[in-house]
Amino acid sequence: MKKDTVSPRTKRLALLGILGAQALVLSFLENLIPAIPGLPPGAKPGLSNIVTMFTAAAIGPVDALCIAVLKALFAGLTRGLTAGLMSLAGGLLSTLVMVLLLHLKKNPFGILGVSVAAAVAHNAGQLLVACLLSGTAALVWSYGPLLLLFGILAGILTGIFLKLLFPVLLKQSRFFGISINLQQ
Repeated sequence: MKKDTVSPRTKRLALLGILGAQALVLSFLENLIPAIPGLPPGAKPGLSNIVTMFTAAAIGPVDALCIAVLKALFAGLTRGLTAGLMSLAGGLLSTLVMVLLLHLKKNPFGILGVSVAAAVAHNAGQLLVACLLSGTAALVWSYGPLLLLFGILAGILTGIFLKLLFPVLLKQSRFFGISINLQQ
């Protein structure tokens, strides 16, 4: 019998590469969705956060943060510096919220609740960058309530998709020899 010569670290890096690619594909596809009337420019459901949240829940916080940074770099390269900064702020804040809530000893929120909290945090991070770039805090009062409502709806949608895709993502992770000890 041939011994497996691939190190666990290499397997983990390969899995992270696959997850990063999946997040970028979802981000790209999401950018094809036309602007939703009545919402602030750039408001999207955040489907690539499915991968980030799976990574935060099942693989680890550092890897999830790497995916968030990768998505921000992609946004910056494909849509410009402002989009990159907004993606970075929203992605880092939402990932930190995910990690904190997912790793409570008894997660009372479940995947759906964590997804909603992360979506709202993502919008808050983007709104903070918009306020800093525009030099006005008035954006909080004009866009804040709308972004809060949209974040709740987007978080529910993303959480439902994650629940549906979780078994597939777990199977993918096991293919790379990554054992996951997580309860949804």
